[in-house]
Amino acid sequence: MKILYITPSFPFEKDGNSIYTDLAEEIAKKHNIKIVVATEKSKIEKTHISTERGIKCLRVRTGNLYNVNIIEKAITYVTLQHKFKKAIDKFLSKEHFDLVLFMAPPVTLGSVVKYAMKKYNAMSYLMQKDIFPQNALDLKMMTKKNPAYWYFRLKEKGMYKTATVIGCMSQGNVDFLLEHNKFLNKNKLEIFPNTIKCIEKQENKNSNIREKYKISKDTVLAIYGGNFGKPQGIPFVEKVLDEYKNNEKVTFLFFGKGTEKKKLENHIKENNIENVLMFDFIPRNEYFQILQQADIGFVFLDYRFTIPNIPSRTLSYFEKSIPIMAATDKNTDYKDIIEKNEVGLWCESNNIKEFKKQFDRLVEDKELRTRLGNNGRKYLETELTPEKSVKILENVYNRIKNKEEQNV
Repeated sequence: MKILYITPSFPFEKDGNSIYTDLAEEIAKKHNIKIVVATEKSKIEKTHISTERGIKCLRVRTGNLYNVNIIEKAITYVTLQHKFKKAIDKFLSKEHFDLVLFMAPPVTLGSVVKYAMKKYNAMSYLMQKDIFPQNALDLKMMTKKNPAYWYFRLKEKGMYKTATVIGCMSQGNVDFLLEHNKFLNKNKLEIFPNTIKCIEKQENKNSNIREKYKISKDTVLAIYGGNFGKPQGIPFVEKVLDEYKNNEKVTFLFFGKGTEKKKLENHIKENNIENVLMFDFIPRNEYFQILQQADIGFVFLDYRFTIPNIPSRTLSYFEKSIPIMAATDKNTDYKDIIEKNEVGLWCESNNIKEFKKQFDRLVEDKELRTRLGNNGRKYLETELTPEKSVKILENVYNRIKNKEEQNV
């Protein structure tokens, strides 16, 4: 198979791996793959093609996508359509591809994929990662009276119609798309979960990392790494920190960036919360050492969501055998995955009383943390590897190809 992988995210090698690079590298072991990726103008001077991770990568210079407000992000998503098509024509005009692999959001990639499918006479596979613009409606970042909503909703529908097959992260995602898009044929949708390379488990934990960050070896270390934005429901996170600010049994370690991070930092400062450490950036090797030392991994999502989110940061917790403490909306089937596979505990993210009940169980019971963490590692090893993702793509391609040949 020759695959054109169109994506808004593909980290440089110096920035480490992600679910997107792991998938591409696994595909490259058996198939010919080329990447087309949006790259912020602050990171590259011009659109160019180079070899990264042994794979040809076309980096398209775009506006800003991360740690910016929704208006700037929306403008970038709208304008990248033209830039992607222009870059494909300039750098990949003589290529041939059997499959166009892409992800959403952004929903504006649908027109680029449609263009590429026609250009190369290829089928396409959509990896559905989030449901936009519904997520913006849920968080009151947009209303149905806003023309932008109807523009992006039209783009979303067009993207679903364009995709030959739609791979969803969970059954909840499948059900949601079918319920809210009556034109979709259920046979067009299947489950395609997030996956990562499973690094060999390390039993010997580095004790020096706690010393470096002045974290007591006797405290339970609860960690959150990722975005601090409106989707994470920061007001609830503030309530959690207020509840535990005088608890010497637990230390909170937060790192990452986002539009709501300053608000959280101000809350911590104004309320004299001393058992929280916050960083924008931690060197990658230290990040993994800290994960090795962490006792609990947080997942936070706003309680207002109606869409079934499946947070990708879960995978790094699984990899390091860290039990999950999740506070999310009640609509996602993420809670069902956690409970069915016994990999963590869950509560709704507007119920601080229930959060305290569940979190205290993890803080007080080391054997429970160990059992849930080990279950997460086993679940990752058996169900969430890139090899499984590639197999799904191969099965789809062969199934559709055979069907086409039979109809000739």
